[in-house]
Amino acid sequence: MLKIGNIEMKNPVVLAPMAGVCNSAFRLTVKEFGAGLVCAEMVSDKGIILQNERTMNMLYIDEREKPLSLQIFGGEKESLVKAASFVDKNTNADIIDINMGCPVPKITKCDAGAKWLLDPDKIYEMVAAVTDVVSKPVTVKMRMGWDEDHIYAVDNARAVERAGGQAVALHGRTRVQMYEGQANWDIIKEVKESVNIPVIGNGDVQTPQDAKRMLDETGVDGVMIGRAALGNPWMIYRTVRYLETGESMGEPTAKEKINVCLLHLDRLIALKNENIAVREMRKHAAWYLKGIRGNAHVRKQVNACETRDELATLLTNFAEEATEKEASTQAG
Repeated sequence: MLKIGNIEMKNPVVLAPMAGVCNSAFRLTVKEFGAGLVCAEMVSDKGIILQNERTMNMLYIDEREKPLSLQIFGGEKESLVKAASFVDKNTNADIIDINMGCPVPKITKCDAGAKWLLDPDKIYEMVAAVTDVVSKPVTVKMRMGWDEDHIYAVDNARAVERAGGQAVALHGRTRVQMYEGQANWDIIKEVKESVNIPVIGNGDVQTPQDAKRMLDETGVDGVMIGRAALGNPWMIYRTVRYLETGESMGEPTAKEKINVCLLHLDRLIALKNENIAVREMRKHAAWYLKGIRGNAHVRKQVNACETRDELATLLTNFAEEATEKEASTQAG
């Protein structure tokens, strides 16, 4: 079973910390589908120190989401330590995660995110400084390297362990790859064999069978699922079920998808105001609609919705149409 520090998970299936996606509304929805651990989207250390309102709102955690890992990022030791200390004392997060994988230039230019991958000594220094001041377990989410010529995953993971880090989540791509190409599971296996702390594998887990294969082939302690869970928390449920029983669950119906989409929408409205929530929900609605026949015209209409009622009516009507089509197909 996956255990990080003194925090025990019910299963080894972990929701990845996806920027702009993993707020409390999404995390709680995924948690209810059985995730062993959910991770919050990355939060700026400077934003925490300056008590920026938007940043502070990102620190909200519903008790029902726990156990939860809250991720921070930064490029300077002093501000990272201050932010980690604040999270340790003032939030109900179970784990503090440090982002060492974000590939976007806006983050790497600040010497944060994936920029750390080039310097195992900096990793040791930064992680050690954080573990010295917090009582919650500290983990790191990283990529395998900056580019093909700079893959220091083993050294970087060892630096995290030496510095007192309690686990490493490793995405088997370089910073240069972004989300393209194939994830390298061999390097994940190598890292797992090189450290004694738990390793969570990440990259190209698209199906429950992929999750099982990653656990079997690399020996990791947990599997992290990111993009495959967008609009599809069933992926989490099906993976947990498959790992526990070997049973392959069917795909959800159109009605089931839309019902969960609307639950997600209402949680987002409770978290933010209706105007912001509906705009933010448009991309999620498009993800929920994926795989339902005839969704193209509805996806376009979703982008014009301004209110909860507009969006709910549109999606409910579409679900009813899709259900009728499903029934007639089965009857035929």
